[in-house]
Amino acid sequence: MSIFTHVTLGTRDIARAKTFYDQVLDPLQFKCLLEVEGKACGWGIETPQFMILYPRNGEPSTTGNGMTIGLAAPNRAAVREFHRRALELGGTCEGAPGPRPFAPHAYAAYIRDLDGNKLVASCRKSEEEG
Repeated sequence: MSIFTHVTLGTRDIARAKTFYDQVLDPLQFKCLLEVEGKACGWGIETPQFMILYPRNGEPSTTGNGMTIGLAAPNRAAVREFHRRALELGGTCEGAPGPRPFAPHAYAAYIRDLDGNKLVASCRKSEEEG
């Protein structure tokens, strides 16, 4: 059971962010499950757990220094595809796909989205498992 119900990130442009995330999250098997009248979108597998929105206080969206959102990937190929699509769509690389020392068999890729938010897709499967 996850300790989180959902995670939200602010954006300056919902339509642009939705186009980006529809494609980048697809390899992770996340689908857009929620759209709120041009104000918010949410992706997940069964329920929307990753959301983008305009900040409710009306202030501009900013990124958090030291903040990274970690997303589970089903396999290493999905990690690589997440990273490839993010860069193709204008995101920036914060760490190319590859092994990571934080856990046995950890494999991850880090990106920044179009608003500067940092995300990582990772899996904990060996090379043989995927």
